[in-house]
Amino acid sequence: MNLLKQTIDDKGLIEDLIPQKAPFVMVDKLIHFSEEKVITGFTPLLTNLFVYNNKFMAAGLIEHMAQSVALHTGYQYFLKNEPAPTGYIGAIKLAEILELPPVDQELITTVTILHEILGVTLVEIQVTCNDRIMANSEMKTVLAN
Repeated sequence: MNLLKQTIDDKGLIEDLIPQKAPFVMVDKLIHFSEEKVITGFTPLLTNLFVYNNKFMAAGLIEHMAQSVALHTGYQYFLKNEPAPTGYIGAIKLAEILELPPVDQELITTVTILHEILGVTLVEIQVTCNDRIMANSEMKTVLAN
């Protein structure tokens, strides 16, 4: 069940839901939210810190994936009227970068929550751009507080 009624693309609200702040924000849209899944969007621009030769680099893709997980957590807390906690990447079990996406093309990222217990979340992540898979990852994130 999608608990999100419509896509959230208000950059100010998105920034309130994650701990990162500009220019280090690598998500700009919340498309779908449920307890077990989140779908985010992000369009890297030429001015992005992780863009080189008109491509969004691997480090940016990994940060985008981590921020997509943070957006899931942040929106969960938003629904409870509580401030979003700070978290960090605990481990990256798998990070497969298949292709570097071009600038000005929207990334659509699906995060599937595999397990969530005591502030530790294990997720599978897939990033697509123009219906092509750009990256896959399995990450463990940990809440700091």
